[in-house]
Amino acid sequence: MELGSVLIAVAGVAGTLGGALLTQRGAERAKRREIELVRVHEETRESLSLRRTCYAELNRDARQFTTALNRHLHIMAERGVQPADSEVLDEAKTAHRDRYSEAQMIAPDAVLMCASAVNKALNEVYGQVKRLERGAPGPGETLEGAARAQYKVWELLRGMRAAMRRDLGVSQEAEGVTSPAPTA
Repeated sequence: MELGSVLIAVAGVAGTLGGALLTQRGAERAKRREIELVRVHEETRESLSLRRTCYAELNRDARQFTTALNRHLHIMAERGVQPADSEVLDEAKTAHRDRYSEAQMIAPDAVLMCASAVNKALNEVYGQVKRLERGAPGPGETLEGAARAQYKVWELLRGMRAAMRRDLGVSQEAEGVTSPAPTA
């Protein structure tokens, strides 16, 4: 009888200690999962904030570069370009280049495809403008042609902005919501 009692007591103590150990391990696992979820949530929030800032600056600088090209074309047609005019255009180009370089490291492929199209179009118009400014236009390049090419950039900018808004989840299109039909 004593041996049986001792075995039962040992089994009871082992069960109690084992249960406590399993409970502790379960709590540790749950705590690690919770910490991981918090870390993932924080990284997601930081990534969204970083993309939002990058997109706002890229949109602004691309629009300012487009506007600077338009202004420069008007100056070329109206009075001729002064060194200060070229500096303004080059500053806008540099700002856009810097923002685009940043976006290349941050933006997902869908946004980057649109940003790349905008960047390519802006640089093509810039090249035309500079060749025209130097008096050495390429075949078929005119002020009117450069102005038409610059105007087409606005549509690319709208596409880029829409892609950025979808990525950020702020576009109604991103949420599957459509605008109601206009009423009379």
